[in-house]
Amino acid sequence: MAETGVAGGGAAESGAAETGELEVRDSRTGADYRMKIADGAIRATDLGAIRDGGPDPTGLVSYDPAFINTASCRSAITYIDGDLGILRYRGYPIEELVGRLPFLDVAWLLIHGELPDAAASAEWASQVEASAELPAPIARLVETFPEDAHPMSVLLAAWSALGAYRPEAKDIDDAAARAAEVPRFLGWIASLVAMIYRHRVGGPIDATAPAGDYATRLLGLMFPERGTPDPTLARAMDVLLVLQADHEQNCSTNAVRAVGSSRVDPYSAFAAGIAALYGPLHGGANEAVIRMLHEIGDVAHVPAHIAKVKRGEGRLMGFGHRVYKSYDPRAAIIRRTAEQVFEVTGRNNLLDVALAIEDVALKDSYFVDRKLYPNVDFYSGLIYEAMGLPIDTYTTVFAVARMTGWLAQWLEMVVDPEQKIARPKQLYVGPDRRSLPG
Repeated sequence: MAETGVAGGGAAESGAAETGELEVRDSRTGADYRMKIADGAIRATDLGAIRDGGPDPTGLVSYDPAFINTASCRSAITYIDGDLGILRYRGYPIEELVGRLPFLDVAWLLIHGELPDAAASAEWASQVEASAELPAPIARLVETFPEDAHPMSVLLAAWSALGAYRPEAKDIDDAAARAAEVPRFLGWIASLVAMIYRHRVGGPIDATAPAGDYATRLLGLMFPERGTPDPTLARAMDVLLVLQADHEQNCSTNAVRAVGSSRVDPYSAFAAGIAALYGPLHGGANEAVIRMLHEIGDVAHVPAHIAKVKRGEGRLMGFGHRVYKSYDPRAAIIRRTAEQVFEVTGRNNLLDVALAIEDVALKDSYFVDRKLYPNVDFYSGLIYEAMGLPIDTYTTVFAVARMTGWLAQWLEMVVDPEQKIARPKQLYVGPDRRSLPG
């Protein structure tokens, strides 16, 4: 694989590991076919060799709405085993990274493929900090939005506008140009999210970040009136950023890759990721969880809510995941982190509500049989609320974290020789050729 200008070799570098063949017999024609199996997959294009002798020249295709069982790329970044509850970044278990490495070191790992040494870590942090100042007109743009506009809408518009200030980023085939943008992405996303928050609460549009690591600076930019953030809160923010940095081919990452495959500039590609993250079934799920907890209000009301869910009259927000069919490893870490945060901010009775829901759901066959376990969104909103963030700002902080994953995935995709412009097949089910009357 060609150099990315940031990372080392990527997923396609070593080639697919062939492990056997799939033998297929077409009952329509009696013909036999053999397809190579590599990395636990067959090539979907190999299905095109299976034809029924009819007029369709394309042969057999696979039908997979929402990509339930379709791999669109080969990636060396994040590994997930949903049945066993495993999440690894570049081979490192998430449990070993959280609390031991600061967010920017984890970001380096995701982007470059290896951990930074002390010198690289310091230089990297300095580059991100030096790249944090936004173009002055962006502040004026943010101020044009109503204060009650959803912050994700503002983030989407403002991030898209940032691309206009970096025409150099359009040269995505230049490794040096790609590398030059990387620290700026992480510097700008934190500054922009903090600015949007301050506008949302009617605060000063400009603020100066305190000295400290990335999480400390982010909190300081959001709450300049508080001075240097409490170390426990800064650590909690760092934990959330690490846990949410990447998660394989999720909706927003898939959007970034699909839009990026058109060879558009990365600001536009990442805007697609922001738009996808906004959705209530993706990044916006943490908002839905905290609203549900407020609606329940008290531990005494948990049984009634559980009964309502089991009757099909509502959903248990924050439970279940497209990939994880056991306990989301991120949820367990966030639960412990929430307890630490409440030691500083005071205990929120909604944590007791959440714990009561989890206790019931993990024992009730209705949820166990459906493999509905707490996911990352179930406890994260409680931490954001304890920090003083309005509910509609939670997903913007998620975007700060996920910018790292989008970067790593985009850099990998851009230099992958197998990637072409995304263009899925369809199964046409409309009418055959028709003629106008008369």
